[in-house]
Amino acid sequence: MSALLKADSLVRTLPLTVPVTLVRDISVEIQHGEFVAIMGPSGSGKSSLLYLLGLLDIPTSGTLLLDGQDTSGFDEDALADVRLSKLGFVFQFHFLLAEFTAMDNVMLPMRKLARLSEDAMLARAEKILTDLGMAEHRHKRPDQLSGGQRQRVAIARALANDPLIILADEPTGNLDTTSSANVRQILRDLATQQGKTIITVTHDPTFAKAADRRIGLVDGRIDPDWVHPGMQG
Repeated sequence: MSALLKADSLVRTLPLTVPVTLVRDISVEIQHGEFVAIMGPSGSGKSSLLYLLGLLDIPTSGTLLLDGQDTSGFDEDALADVRLSKLGFVFQFHFLLAEFTAMDNVMLPMRKLARLSEDAMLARAEKILTDLGMAEHRHKRPDQLSGGQRQRVAIARALANDPLIILADEPTGNLDTTSSANVRQILRDLATQQGKTIITVTHDPTFAKAADRRIGLVDGRIDPDWVHPGMQG
């Protein structure tokens, strides 16, 4: 089976007065159902790489194939459609809309994609929240939820359109130990039980140990020898 995501010689340089290169000649393949953790020192380009893999940013050079499609020639509308239909995103801060309930937040991507009826969207949102242990909180607004609960709603929203890949940028970085463990287990289960591909940036060695594979980044390049200090020994 071919790789679900294949990056070839990705480079991202900011065209400043003095150009700054964030990602340097990165080639990587990620398989269907794989749970991958991207790690590295602060400022090593982890989030920049994640944004390129998630089509949130465009490489200066190099190619990215998603599900067999070369995304290089996609215009912004095509990129937005792929992000909406094939990718789900979870960030360190949940970015839920404060005025909407958990259910409404989860339904937002479905409404934008407009492939389901209103009843089907309601049923899907309720099922996802139930699967994540949030059924009893589905009518609450974000300010009525704990940090861990808000992040579970954010994961539910990422799952709304049944994406091929979930991309998470420090999803436990703002959570306590118990909530972090819950989020880690949810993402692990999505990979093992539902076959979702998970790509996550993390500084947390405990979180990274749950992944199938770890990619070390140093100064914008993949460093196969880099190991987080918390994972040594």
